Amino acid sequence: YIWRDTRPTHAMVVDKIGGSGMDIRSKARTLSGSLNDPQKLPKWNYDGSSTGQAHGHDTEVILYPQATFKDPFRRGNNVLVLCDAYNPMGDPIYTNKRFEAAKIFNHPDVVAELPWYGLEQEYTLMEKDTKWPLGWPRGGFPRPQGPYYCGVGAEKVFGRDIVDAHYNACLYAGINIGGVNAEVMPGQWEFQIGPSVGITAADELWVARYILERVAEIAGVVVSFDPKPVPGDWNGAGGHTNYSTKSMREDGGYEAIQKAIEKLGLRHEDHIAGYGEGNERRLTGHHETADINTFSWGVAKRGVSIRVGRDTAKEGKGYFEDRRPGSNMDPYVVTSMIAETTILWKP
Repeated sequence: YIWRDTRPTHAMVVDKIGGSGMDIRSKARTLSGSLNDPQKLPKWNYDGSSTGQAHGHDTEVILYPQATFKDPFRRGNNVLVLCDAYNPMGDPIYTNKRFEAAKIFNHPDVVAELPWYGLEQEYTLMEKDTKWPLGWPRGGFPRPQGPYYCGVGAEKVFGRDIVDAHYNACLYAGINIGGVNAEVMPGQWEFQIGPSVGITAADELWVARYILERVAEIAGVVVSFDPKPVPGDWNGAGGHTNYSTKSMREDGGYEAIQKAIEKLGLRHEDHIAGYGEGNERRLTGHHETADINTFSWGVAKRGVSIRVGRDTAKEGKGYFEDRRPGSNMDPYVVTSMIAETTILWKP
């Protein structure tokens, strides 16, 4: 949930995730005093029976503020507050993936390695009435892929006004958004979060998703995070996750990178299970993906599970990219799984 702030009183818009794991919910509250420190903000509650997160006689779910951002919609002294959700006994509810992720990121071994993440969020803009990609002929198909990626022009790019408004809103909010670009399939876009440290990357991605939904709402356009929104010879949508640790970024870090990739290969099935629903429709071995059943890696290759950049291989240190997560992945799950596997797990 997300809260806003207006003088002389302060209000906050509170952001949390609904029962599907992808539906973002929000409501607003007016408070007095400063809203800059989430730990000093009051807990709040909502009706979990209306979000698919509580049943029976006691349906109250409690919101715990975790991070604040400037509100790009109300502006002024208003803030967005990212919250996770708990039952009245203080236990995290089943959709609260942040709770377990925080345990991993607070582990001393993980803290010492200072994990950095760069999250690439691909998504597709859809017509509200037809649920067909923005700019596509109604009931038909555009020209084959080729001219759309990072394209310019009315026949190649659709929805740039939404994308730029989202970009500016994220910058205003204080989100570490690294950039945006049109993707390979027309009507599909990407924004990048990071590099951000630990759980902050996932916090920022969820709030950036909320802002994107709000901007698209104003434009009357639907945002799809489906990993394969259109079947056939069209690219799917991913949540590529770039990752490095302190050991990987220092001289001789390439050895640490190779050891981490080896560990990821040993737990390939576990990671795939946590990398997004419907991802098997995307990870086919075609359209710049690896086959879902086979772990692979390579330098400067995109049809692999893990891509190592050419500069990383040349310099002998740096980062790598996990290309397996789908666009609808939960960033708390993906980022913490990568840290747990590469830093804490002992094969």
